[in-house]
Amino acid sequence: MRPRLAVTLGDVRGIGPEIVAAARADARVQEAAELVIVGPRDAGVDVDEMVGEWMAASSAEAGRLAGRAIERAVALAQAGTVQGIVTAPIDKAAFHAGGYDFPGHTEMLAALTGTRVAMMLASERLRVVLATTHLALRDVPGAVTAEAIGAAADVTRRGLRDWFGLAEPRIALCALNPHAGDGGRFGREDDEVLAPAARSSGLLGPFPADTVFVRAMKGEFDAVIAPYHDVGMTAIKVASFGSAVNITLGLPFPRTSPDHGTALDIAGQGVADASSMIAAVLLCARIARTTTTTTA
Repeated sequence: MRPRLAVTLGDVRGIGPEIVAAARADARVQEAAELVIVGPRDAGVDVDEMVGEWMAASSAEAGRLAGRAIERAVALAQAGTVQGIVTAPIDKAAFHAGGYDFPGHTEMLAALTGTRVAMMLASERLRVVLATTHLALRDVPGAVTAEAIGAAADVTRRGLRDWFGLAEPRIALCALNPHAGDGGRFGREDDEVLAPAARSSGLLGPFPADTVFVRAMKGEFDAVIAPYHDVGMTAIKVASFGSAVNITLGLPFPRTSPDHGTALDIAGQGVADASSMIAAVLLCARIARTTTTTTA
């Protein structure tokens, strides 16, 4: 079966329309999925579902159009018209200026579907899940709670089982502090919060950040839960930038996106690399086929 996937153009001032057009023209994509492009008219690529007119938009207008495209794609998925969603990058400042008070796609998708989700970046070499997402660093220690870790563990385990076919996934927890706190010398959170949460959630660790991702890349773990955004994102992007895919675990349908941003500085120059967008479409199609087969 060739699933139908809604593909949003993201911020149309950026490289979204270019990489979507390149993905649509890719032979592997054409074989794997039917794409329903969701975005404004005249944004540089033919669209099947219009969400507004494109008028050389301001930042706020571009953000508004991007938000409307996400809403439209979710509606298509909830109606069963498409079996998954692939999203091109948005500009966070424009998104907010356009009236959408979400830190990013992940939080908006959770709100639109009423689900508890987790952000995963995945490649052939590494899978990283975030226990907390878009927060100021000063707010991280208070947000890395046993509840947050347990919720991330549950969503990750289900996602690896249902979408990646891993019956008993091995999931490691990355420590918060250097050397996992070094017995309390560099902080007590790892001993007092992370370690008990790992035991109760069936996770391995917590292990220091400077080794746990290397161990996962060597095959010791199927995924690593990172306590905060940059420690996890840095690991996966150093390991696999351009081939990694952002996946929202916990949704009632698969959603993927490329591992990069809008690249406003190179938009329209014909130099944007569509590799991650193509990988995102192919992975979303594979998950959609898996879930359709499982529920059939």
